[in-house]
Amino acid sequence: MASEAGKTFQRFAVFGESSSSGTEMNNKNFSKLCRDCGIMDGKTVTSTDVDIVFSKVKAKNARTITFQQFQEAMKELGQKRFKDKKPDEALENIYKLMEGKDPATTGVTKATTVGGVSRLTDTSKYTGSHKERFDESGKGKGIAGREEATDNSGYLSSTIWKAL
Repeated sequence: MASEAGKTFQRFAVFGESSSSGTEMNNKNFSKLCRDCGIMDGKTVTSTDVDIVFSKVKAKNARTITFQQFQEAMKELGQKRFKDKKPDEALENIYKLMEGKDPATTGVTKATTVGGVSRLTDTSKYTGSHKERFDESGKGKGIAGREEATDNSGYLSSTIWKAL
């Protein structure tokens, strides 16, 4: 059971940390693990409890915990979450909650087009000189749509001599 918990620990330890090797976990990822795995239920185990347990098991000047410290934290949270069970049974239930879980990315910010934005970026509604910058499909013409193309044909390309 602890090997499955170790895999879950490693997946959450590297989540959002490009330089992390997966051997140590910071408080943010520890809270995320507790939230995503259902250890933090909001009634018996709150985010404050998770933060207190993290501070209790980490070394004095450290910002991260190792897997051994993580197991100590899970024992404490297990006793708090499953009060009516023995410590070993509570720890086993915590590990069952963690089994096969990955960091969730639900609620991550995505680019959305709100009514005003879609109206402003619809090229079919453009008028005047702005309309000339796009072709019929709405694709931009690039520099040809922004500047008047000069006609460099003839002996002298100056516009003064072309008028004559």
